[in-house]
Amino acid sequence: MKKPLNWKKTLVRICWVLAGIGLIVLTGAAIQQKNNRRCREVRIEITGAEQHLFIDEKDVLDLLNAAGPVVGKPVQQLRLRQMESLVEQNKWVKNAEMFFNNNQVLQINIEERQPVARIFQTNGQSFYLDTAAVLLPLSSKLSARVPVFTGLPVKLLSDSALLRQVIDMARYIQADSFFSAQVSQIDITPDKKFEMIPLIGDQLVRFGDAADLENKFNRLEAFYRSAWLQYGINTYETLDLQYKNQVVGIRSGTAKAYADSAAALALIQNTAMFPPAMDSLPAKKQQDSIAVKKPAGRLLKSPKTLMPGNNKKNQKPLRT
Repeated sequence: MKKPLNWKKTLVRICWVLAGIGLIVLTGAAIQQKNNRRCREVRIEITGAEQHLFIDEKDVLDLLNAAGPVVGKPVQQLRLRQMESLVEQNKWVKNAEMFFNNNQVLQINIEERQPVARIFQTNGQSFYLDTAAVLLPLSSKLSARVPVFTGLPVKLLSDSALLRQVIDMARYIQADSFFSAQVSQIDITPDKKFEMIPLIGDQLVRFGDAADLENKFNRLEAFYRSAWLQYGINTYETLDLQYKNQVVGIRSGTAKAYADSAAALALIQNTAMFPPAMDSLPAKKQQDSIAVKKPAGRLLKSPKTLMPGNNKKNQKPLRT
């Protein structure tokens, strides 16, 4: 015997099927309508550059409109991933993101690269360097106020370790109001060392490499703030920061005399490199340890250690 047909359950099932079909139709219609919609506007936001703007809205629009105007084009014809890659081909663009909002407005977010140093090579070429060691071209729009590094040998352009030292030094100078106003330029020597030229004073500051960066700058600042008051701004023509816990100064007019005597050059090195050992010796032995024969007809003075790490407060500078 057959069971009676449950019309109620059958009706419910039919309703669910019809609802599903209706939902699919509505969804398809909505998608089709959305795809047929056209781009109404382009809005561009550029971030990442605190003081500079080497790429602007016009540059971005010129890239996007090269194959035809974006505004008015159907949304489904715009390939956002390809457009992002196109914009990122600009050296000054670090990252680009694009999306449409509910009003068919194309929103473009650009992160611009931040230059931290300007580099001059020995062949005359010049470029900017950003925090990721990416080489950036110069801009006809403006010039970035960043530390200037000169004399980079062409063969060292691919030396990532040296470029990282340049970045570290440039960022430190930019973050310090005193040195950003005092440092005119930094020369890169062929042996990958740094020599700074100040804006005030005629000294050449031999910095060495960027190891122990903060300590070296602290010593140099202490010299500028105190020793200058005692010795005068142009008393020393060379300041050397390459030795631990000290600043070694060579008086103006004596560099040639030192250069004429190999023994005097050795004296400079010994005095600079071993102040802690010299300070720990008796006074008589200290004099013997740095003694140097004077060339006939010349009066040589040993370089003065301006800021020895552990010299006694009243200790007089050693002279030959």
